[in-house]
Amino acid sequence: MSHTQLPNLTERAGVLFDLDGVLTPTASVHMHAWRQVFEQVFADRSVEPPYADSDYYLHLDGKKRYDGVKSLLQSRHIDLPWGDPSDAPEAETVCGVGNRKNDAFLSVLNADGIAPYPSSVELLDRVQAAGVPVAVVSSSKNAEHVLQAAGIRDRFEVVVDGVVAEREGLPSKPAPDVFLAAARMLGIDPADSAAIEDATSGVASAADGGFRDVIGVDRGAGEAALTDAGATVVVDDLAAFLD
Repeated sequence: MSHTQLPNLTERAGVLFDLDGVLTPTASVHMHAWRQVFEQVFADRSVEPPYADSDYYLHLDGKKRYDGVKSLLQSRHIDLPWGDPSDAPEAETVCGVGNRKNDAFLSVLNADGIAPYPSSVELLDRVQAAGVPVAVVSSSKNAEHVLQAAGIRDRFEVVVDGVVAEREGLPSKPAPDVFLAAARMLGIDPADSAAIEDATSGVASAADGGFRDVIGVDRGAGEAALTDAGATVVVDDLAAFLD
C-alpha cells in the first residue's frame, strides 16, 4: 500500500467518510446479499458467465442500488423494465431486483448486527477532537440504519445517503454531486478537505469533486484500481493514520 506521506487529517477543513467498507464492514454483507440475488437471477435465465466477485467491484460497489442493478444486468445483456421503488421484491424489474437484494441485506444485518472498524472510530475520534467537521457520504439507502446499528450515528451532523440523493435528485457515484452536497452542508471547501472511500466509483466521485486528499481504503478493489480512479493515497486500513 502507498502509505508514504500520509496527510494529517486533523489539519483539514473537513473529512468525509464513506460508510460501507470505510466505517463499517458492511461491504461484506452487501457482497453476500448481491451474490445471493444475482446468482439466482442469472441461473433463472441460464446467463453466462455466472456471477463473480469481480461483478461487485465493477458494477455494484459504491453505486446507488438500482443504478448498480441496471449496470450489472446490462453487462449480461439482460433488459428489464426499470419499474418503481415500490415494486415487490419478486417483481422482474430493476427496482424489484434491487428490493430483493435489500431484503437479503437487512436480513443478515438484523440477525448478526454490525460493529464499526476500531481503527476508523479511533481516527474519527482524533479528527473530531481537533475540531474538524465530518460527514458520511454513502450511496446506501440503509446508511441511517447501519450507523444506528453500529452506534455511531450521533457522531455525524451531516449524512448524505441514497435517500437524500434520491430526494435531491443527485446522481450516483462516480458523479461528484453527493460529495459536493455534503461539503456544502458542512460549509467546507473540498480543495482543503479529505474524502475517504473504498470503492473505485466513490474515489472517482471525490476526485472529480476536487477534494485535496482522496484516500482509498483497499478492502478488495485493489490498489492499482483505486489509484487509477483518482486516489491520492491508498491504505489497507485507516490504522495507517494512527501511527
